[in-house]
Amino acid sequence: MDINALMQQAQQFQGRLKEMQEELAGRQISSTVGGGMVTATVNGRHQLLRLAIDPEVINPGDPAMLQDLVVAAVNDAMQQAQAMIAQEMSKLTGGIKIPGLF
Repeated sequence: MDINALMQQAQQFQGRLKEMQEELAGRQISSTVGGGMVTATVNGRHQLLRLAIDPEVINPGDPAMLQDLVVAAVNDAMQQAQAMIAQEMSKLTGGIKIPGLF
């Protein structure tokens, strides 16, 4: 294979990767736990965008419960975001896992 052709393919891949990263950053994933008491929304860059807490779950006498719900909602949303990213990346890479991309 010609080195110039290989370099051109690498540049094309890099361009498609950048476009995909920008698109994924605009996607939002939400997770609700505790029967709707806490909802966390993240984007495809693993940034927490919103955290909604039902006032009924705020109990000054039991902060651990609220903390656990927040952690569960954020972790679940992050896991869903990672799964979405992996699925989209497999479309770009043809199913080949390339370390360090995401």
